[in-house]
Amino acid sequence: MKPQDTIRLTTAQAIVRWLANQYIEIDGDELRLCGGGFGIFGHGNVTCLGEALNKVHDELPLYRGQNEQSMGFAASGYAKQWLRQRFMFCTASAGPGTANLLTAAGLAHANRLPMLMLCGDTFITRLPDPVLQQMEHYDDPTLGVNDAFKPVVRYWDRITHPAQIIQSLPNAIATMLDPADCGPAFLGLPQDVQGWTYDYPAKLFDKKIHRIRRQTPDEAEIADAIALLRLAERPMIIAGGGVQYSKAVNELTRFAESHQIPVVETIAGRANLLNDHPLNIGPIGVTGSDSANRIAQKADVILAVGTRLQDFTTGSWTAFDHDAKFISINAARHDAGKHMSLPVVGDAKLSLLALSSALDYQTPQSWVQFAQAERKMWDAYVADNVAYGNGPNSYAQAIGVVNALCDKRDRVVAAAGGLPAEVTANWRTLDIGTVDVEFGFSCMGYEIAGAWGARIAQSEQEPDKDTITFCGDGSYLMLNSDIYSSVLSRKKLIVLLLDNGGFAVINKLQNNTGNESFNNLLKDCPTIPEPFGVDFVAHAASMGAQAERVNHPAELGEAFMRAKASDKTCVIVMNVDAFEGWTQQGHAWWEVGTPHTTDDENVRRAHFDWESSRSKQRRGV
Repeated sequence: MKPQDTIRLTTAQAIVRWLANQYIEIDGDELRLCGGGFGIFGHGNVTCLGEALNKVHDELPLYRGQNEQSMGFAASGYAKQWLRQRFMFCTASAGPGTANLLTAAGLAHANRLPMLMLCGDTFITRLPDPVLQQMEHYDDPTLGVNDAFKPVVRYWDRITHPAQIIQSLPNAIATMLDPADCGPAFLGLPQDVQGWTYDYPAKLFDKKIHRIRRQTPDEAEIADAIALLRLAERPMIIAGGGVQYSKAVNELTRFAESHQIPVVETIAGRANLLNDHPLNIGPIGVTGSDSANRIAQKADVILAVGTRLQDFTTGSWTAFDHDAKFISINAARHDAGKHMSLPVVGDAKLSLLALSSALDYQTPQSWVQFAQAERKMWDAYVADNVAYGNGPNSYAQAIGVVNALCDKRDRVVAAAGGLPAEVTANWRTLDIGTVDVEFGFSCMGYEIAGAWGARIAQSEQEPDKDTITFCGDGSYLMLNSDIYSSVLSRKKLIVLLLDNGGFAVINKLQNNTGNESFNNLLKDCPTIPEPFGVDFVAHAASMGAQAERVNHPAELGEAFMRAKASDKTCVIVMNVDAFEGWTQQGHAWWEVGTPHTTDDENVRRAHFDWESSRSKQRRGV
């Protein structure tokens, strides 16, 4: 037998060389599967993994992060922009550096996004124990900080021998590319093992071309779905983010048009249809529209496509009639069967094609006309809601200004706080796949970091367009250092920083549940004797951005056009009112915990008022 050709490499060198030779076919083009990475070095990853990465900095560009959590957010923003077809890795040192990635892993897991974490770990030999930053568990010496990632990743491994990566790396990639199991992967890299050598099979490093699997739906499940749809008098489609990940937007549109079925969008599914499409009835749920929520209340058959039916979509399951029947098309069996849905487990594009080809059905025109009339009323409300002069400065007004002036292919990013609701409800989609509202894990700080990652991906696809992010002052203060990252890497962002003096949307929830304002707005914090605002313009400018403050939406429009003309990250600051100007319509009920007993009469009344909607809640069926 001919001996197998081998190459001697360290574990770290082998990981990096293998990653550099993984490719993916996208629309006929071959691209490197891994777009590079984000890294902060420490003693746990600099000497071995750092050495290996330096040798391939052209093939796998390494972006220097400022915070490990924000690196993970940026990797998620990158993966979203690439529709989960490409990913970035994050490398962090052992101990607190790696621990800082936990929240980002949770975000990627909740949003089903690929991200590879290559993180330092303690020594396998244990000869130097206890090492710097080691968490010692007296009864289990194998347990460490890295084990905390197991609940928030889809794939986890600790590399205790160089040969393990021959199996572990392909398994991690297979998980990240699987439509059903997609999510973050974690590899713990002990500091000694990173530098150990092994004679790897040379063919391990051959060029490998990957493709995203499309699962064909079961014929019987398609037949069941068709039988149920044929009985529908008031059907509705809920279009989720999975429609875009499947690249099924055209199939969704043709299916809806062929059968004249009204479509509503989830938060992740925003920008599945253009704003003016006659069957686009608006966003659904807690952060939705009156139009979508009203047809949801009356729909008898609901076709959910590529959505995990999160509580903001379903109004904590109060948004639908108790007798409504669900059909769920999803690549993940777990999502397809929720609430006793009739499941169609399969790829969204293939499933919609299979349904449409066999479905001889047309929605009654009276139902379509009802849905369109509701949408027309919602459009009128939004037009008034975003108009300058309808009240004090508001999120909605700022959204309206940007919406009117941006390019149709610019990417819009929002995340936690009040802005996801305001963007979801008020943004009028100009082109397909241009909106990223991160509300799966609702992470404050994603706004700027995620936008930086999105801009890196956008610069690889549409470099002449802009990434625009809406950010509140609370999120800005929580995580803003990637303004500096964007300037350093010349990945321009336009940051709309809307300052309402604290955590105003949670103050709003606090007040709506009968509670007094406490510890959310700066002025309502008992431990702050003399509240004052941050000079955000000076702060952003100190990180190299062009920054300016505007007084009202008209000035915001002028500043936005200056930002569009610039080739540098721009931050535009505008104060907005903490109490007035919120979008008042379009909301569904949302279950939150309220005190069942209290001495406060306002809280007591609010509790009973909140609970009065619970009778609408579907209990798992």
